[in-house]
Amino acid sequence: MFDDFFLIAGPCALEDDTLNLRVGEALAELSAASGLPLVFKSSFDKANRSKLDSPRGPGLEEGLKRLETVRRDTGLPLLTDIHEPHQAGPVGEVVDVLQIPAFLCRQTDLLVAAGRTGRAVNVKKGQWMAPEEMAAAVAKVKASGASEVAVTERGTIHGYGDLVVDMRSFARVRAAAGVPAVFDGTHSVQRPGKAAGSSGGDPEHIPALVRAAVAAGCDGLFLETHPDPPSAPSDGTNMLPLARLSALVDEVLRIREVLDR
Repeated sequence: MFDDFFLIAGPCALEDDTLNLRVGEALAELSAASGLPLVFKSSFDKANRSKLDSPRGPGLEEGLKRLETVRRDTGLPLLTDIHEPHQAGPVGEVVDVLQIPAFLCRQTDLLVAAGRTGRAVNVKKGQWMAPEEMAAAVAKVKASGASEVAVTERGTIHGYGDLVVDMRSFARVRAAAGVPAVFDGTHSVQRPGKAAGSSGGDPEHIPALVRAAVAAGCDGLFLETHPDPPSAPSDGTNMLPLARLSALVDEVLRIREVLDR
């Protein structure tokens, strides 16, 4: 799953089958045309929303049905988040990669439950964590039986309401944890608390950060994408418009060609 450079992409939260498949089919076409391995990502529950009344998604049972529909119609492998240990078992029966949200990256019971599924696990690096600190989280998952593990950098809190990305992080994660280091180019442009108490974002910076991360040697990319981000129920302020994804992938692959020379 994580052997070659890859892309994890999809809408932040699962919507109806029409939207999910619109994105999934576009991603499958992009993967076939570019040769870039791609994993479809979307969440059945956004349990870390800022406000109580914010949309959270369709929930576990319905969400897994919608993810299965994406796999059936596109053939893409699947990734989704889990927030509680009891979710790991049923999620592991459907998806190829279980993801641990950044806010939960030190939760031992959650990491162990994810590892016990035997699936691949992607652990998002906490916004307050040094790269080297992720080695302990990786060890918990590996010791519990995960087939593969990756760590995703999504920016580090800088003061109040901003994130910065240390481009040394990818090499430091690999050296400390011995696993692929992925770059999340969309959550890294979030502005926590800047949208009337919810997370805002500066999506215009996504391409520059992605290009820099690829040049710095990240092992994969994580990009949330949507046909119309402002209409999305979650993270509309920092998702990449679907129409812009193909051009960015072309740039990424050109950079990697230069690195491979």
